[in-house]
Amino acid sequence: MGRIIALIYGFASYVIFFVTFLYAIGFTTGLFVPKTIDTGTVGSRGEALAINLALMAVFAIQHSVMARPQFKRWWTRFVPVPVERSTYVLASSLALILLFWQWRPIPATVWEVQDSSLALAATGLSLAGWLIVLSSTFLHDHFEFFGVKQVIKNLAGRSMTPARFRTPLYYRLVRHPIYLGFIIAFWATPTMTVGHLAFAATTTVYMLLAISLEENDLIEVFGDDYRDYRERVSMLVPWRKPTAISKAKANS
Repeated sequence: MGRIIALIYGFASYVIFFVTFLYAIGFTTGLFVPKTIDTGTVGSRGEALAINLALMAVFAIQHSVMARPQFKRWWTRFVPVPVERSTYVLASSLALILLFWQWRPIPATVWEVQDSSLALAATGLSLAGWLIVLSSTFLHDHFEFFGVKQVIKNLAGRSMTPARFRTPLYYRLVRHPIYLGFIIAFWATPTMTVGHLAFAATTTVYMLLAISLEENDLIEVFGDDYRDYRERVSMLVPWRKPTAISKAKANS
């Protein structure tokens, strides 16, 4: 019965995540959802900025703290290991839902693309960023990433296999294609308001900090494999760093 409950919990957490993910696309692009990053009750700019920064801080702290191995080792003393990832996914989704609900728009325009073709291209680029995010999760194991595989294996009485170091497709070009996709999605917009700019800038800074934390964890897990990978592949911009051999040739 406990395994069945864990399975239901894992699938429910995944459904909540996926609905939240779809809403996030509409929230940032202004498409198909009732409340977007630029709609809602407009108040004073200072108050709106303070509330929005607090909302983003809630998500950033939850997302980063709960992802750390040290926290997981402590947390799994209270939460069963098979649902640890699902709990993390659910908490992240709830933090985002709170952000969508309480977000305060700051509608002053920073830039606006007047040409309809260019505006459509900007929206298309943003959607392409979201596609990079989602497809990147499938390149490794989407359902393990969001906790579903863990509860299915738990139901079958099987344990999870250790993670293997792999670099499929996007990961051969950049080390963090998920974060690259988010950056594209958040910055590519035909109309950039002050509120949207604050969101894009703050989340970009957070992602750069999160990369540093994540890479320390990855080195702890994969050791020299990840160190070598970090030397060969750039972090976010898809260009290959020159190797020591190529540098020597250039200087000769």
